[in-house]
Amino acid sequence: MGAELCSECGSALAAHQRYCLICGARAGQRSPQLLALLDHLGEDSEPEVLVTAGAPGASAPAADPRPRASGLRLPSRPVSALLIAGFLGFGVALGGAAGSRVPDTLAASVAPLKLVLGAQSSPSADTPTPAASEPEAGESEPPPAEEQPTPAPAASTPVATAPTSPAKAKAETGAPPASAPSTKLPAIKHVFVIMLSEQPYAAVFGPEAKASYLAHTLERRGTLLVRYDAVAHGGLADELALLSGQGPTGETSANCPAYGDIAPATPAADGQILGNGCVYPSATKTLADQLSAGHRSWRAYVQGLGEAGQAAACAHPQAGQADPSAAPGAGGSPYATFRNPFVYFHSLTDSGACASDDLGLGALHGDLASAKRTPSLSYIVPDRCHDGNPTPCSPGAPAGMAPADAFLAQVVPQILAAKAYKQNGLLVITVDQAPASGEFADSSSCCSQPSYPNLPAGEAGVGHGGGTVGALLLSPFLKGAVTSQEPYNHFSLLRTIEDLFKLKHLGYAALPAVKPLEAALFSATKHG
Repeated sequence: MGAELCSECGSALAAHQRYCLICGARAGQRSPQLLALLDHLGEDSEPEVLVTAGAPGASAPAADPRPRASGLRLPSRPVSALLIAGFLGFGVALGGAAGSRVPDTLAASVAPLKLVLGAQSSPSADTPTPAASEPEAGESEPPPAEEQPTPAPAASTPVATAPTSPAKAKAETGAPPASAPSTKLPAIKHVFVIMLSEQPYAAVFGPEAKASYLAHTLERRGTLLVRYDAVAHGGLADELALLSGQGPTGETSANCPAYGDIAPATPAADGQILGNGCVYPSATKTLADQLSAGHRSWRAYVQGLGEAGQAAACAHPQAGQADPSAAPGAGGSPYATFRNPFVYFHSLTDSGACASDDLGLGALHGDLASAKRTPSLSYIVPDRCHDGNPTPCSPGAPAGMAPADAFLAQVVPQILAAKAYKQNGLLVITVDQAPASGEFADSSSCCSQPSYPNLPAGEAGVGHGGGTVGALLLSPFLKGAVTSQEPYNHFSLLRTIEDLFKLKHLGYAALPAVKPLEAALFSATKHG
């Protein structure tokens, strides 16, 4: 005997199948339980009496052509109605959970369907790849449209046509298309670095930080690098690393107690200079040398220099002399030589560049007056009374982050208001190192830190860094109130600045493990 067929669509039906799976037509009798329940809902309001066959005094009930379940006692009509409503509601809820939501379906989509097509063939080795054009200053190239998975079209949905242009998509939908993260650093032309001293991350940027202007006002406007590390202990060693990519020596780790040349100054792998001492030979180049060679400008603005009664520009001890400012807890002048890394390179001190561009803080205000006068690199150094160091600059003087925060509240607004910053600037506020001892001692490191050849083996390498200090970035190209968990260090910042100005990577900044700041940190267009 052949399979039973649906009377509506002719599809084959299985045995005891009550509904056609193709068209939904009824193909069999309702279940006895459902018939009894529906019949009960249609009866009058008289109480139901359960009659058992053979009971004394019972009369035989009228014949009912529909089968009833033996011994079934049906609830009252209100209860039956509630049960049916509950079953229906459960079915709707179950279907809603299992199915797709209406806005997520293809039919509900307002935007035109895009079809992302792969390349027909990969270019051969002989086929030149066109180079990306560099944006002009203050401009940024539009990011590529974000690739989105194309849902399978329904039977009635036509095949998608070529992708819609961003301008046409905006005209049709009223909103610009989503943009992919940028893979290219923006056209930043002016970098400002403010270097504080010897504080752990929690004291500078953490929720308990005493620097309210920095940790609250400025953090809301910038991007915070929470895993930014110093590369060594010794403030001078970290400052030299940021300026030249050089690892520490025993003397720079101690802030150069005696101002003397590095000897024997043997060139080694990774652009390092081997020896003992503090002052690098003229062949060792710095970021300042690179900028000058590329016809760009730099200046250091060091508080405590150049003013009446203060040290002259590019101040440093004579060769071979002791530097009293390097002694722990040394008082006297608020200027400390080791806080001014530019004076430790013969390439700068012997050429006259240091004398002309290593100036006091007072010169900053005038240079910010116009974008043309503002250097490509501005390195700003608070004096020992305002750099955040926990050691007072003189007995009884305030120390730590409170005076440093007051310094920032005075200097940073000048930078943010400058035309050079507003057009294409980047401000970085960071710390040279975390404390090497005491309650908040931190010697952590990141980024596959190398073993420094000028230090004993037990004092160099991973786990013997300068600790986590953090860094705050502010720029018209950056969104505010953003944090990044990516690991960076002083070598990363040097590499980033070199990439911004298309310079060669110096020293350890050229290591493959050292990555520049991610381009994705920067927004595609400037904001106010």
